[in-house]
Amino acid sequence: MSIDPVRLATDLMAAPSITPATGSVFDVLEAALKPLGFEVDRFVTGTPPEGPVENLFATRAGSAPGRHFAFAGHLDVVPPGEGWESGPFAPEIRGNLLYGRGACDMKGSIAAFVAAIPQDHAGRISLIITGDEEGPALYGTRALITHMEARALIPDLCVVGEPTSAQRLGDMIKIGRRGSAYFKIIVPGTQGHVAYPHLADNPVPKLVRILKAVDDVVLDEGTDWFQASNIEITNIDVGNPVGNVIPGQASANLSIRFNDRHSGASLTSMLDEIVATVEPRARVEARISGEPFFTQPGELSALVAHAARAETGLEPELSTTGGTSDARFLSRLCPVVEFGLPNATMHKLDEAVALEDLHAITRIYAAVIAAATAPATPA
Repeated sequence: MSIDPVRLATDLMAAPSITPATGSVFDVLEAALKPLGFEVDRFVTGTPPEGPVENLFATRAGSAPGRHFAFAGHLDVVPPGEGWESGPFAPEIRGNLLYGRGACDMKGSIAAFVAAIPQDHAGRISLIITGDEEGPALYGTRALITHMEARALIPDLCVVGEPTSAQRLGDMIKIGRRGSAYFKIIVPGTQGHVAYPHLADNPVPKLVRILKAVDDVVLDEGTDWFQASNIEITNIDVGNPVGNVIPGQASANLSIRFNDRHSGASLTSMLDEIVATVEPRARVEARISGEPFFTQPGELSALVAHAARAETGLEPELSTTGGTSDARFLSRLCPVVEFGLPNATMHKLDEAVALEDLHAITRIYAAVIAAATAPATPA
């Protein structure tokens, strides 16, 4: 059975799947995988507003001994917005481009990987596909990991199909990502009339001093593989609609992207200490979206780079730039790298992928599958 990556990508993109995703888009993928002999497990987890989320785990054993190679990705997409030239969920080919939400992020790469699966192979091939990557990622890949662990089907190697290529297909492989954490600092006060400040307790000056201390922090200057960590103040709120009232509370939101010199726990402790120094009654609420991950350059990045180089003639840059991805969860299981389509139009109006890129990445993924499922070379 031969699968056309353009046709499958079109079918996937025609199924609306704004995050969190369930339903028809998973039907399309399952219909493509079952005739290839894959055992397909689908399950739904989570409750509104973060859910429900659908997840799919598909696996097929090869005809000879070898390694377990997994491809991970997501079928959910961000909201399309207004102003598309054609419908975001009505895929359309114009010239040499296929337009539609999910073209490069990342229904296109999922279609290409399925089209790349050979009729026969060594080892085992699995697909780890979620409907909860673009959202809070509470019920997606983490639930799939639990499912795989329960079945004792942990991969030896994994490629995540995020759109990593920057200028041209094959120019970048992600071998790590910075961690991501969000914090809310809440400073209590006592509401009162501005003419009687002795009867009130204004929390705003205390919050300002806290934020000044936070803004003065230099987390690091970067590492050999990671750019510097950064703290950004993203919102300040006192909930005060009038000008003659001292507010009873003030709060601020922070976002921290951090490299492997830090952890979510260490950053939380740092902020707790800063806040307590200014106002012991204030508190910090933390949400750690993901810890940093790093896969030391080695066999996996080398085999992906070799396949990309053979197809494109480019030498892929090994990088840790950009936002976070579900590789942050999968990295605790096995070596993980990310490799996918050019990312210039992801999350934008008129998201698109070049037809030739879809065919080229299919050939790259086919070469990766052959190398990754082969028995490990003795050290």
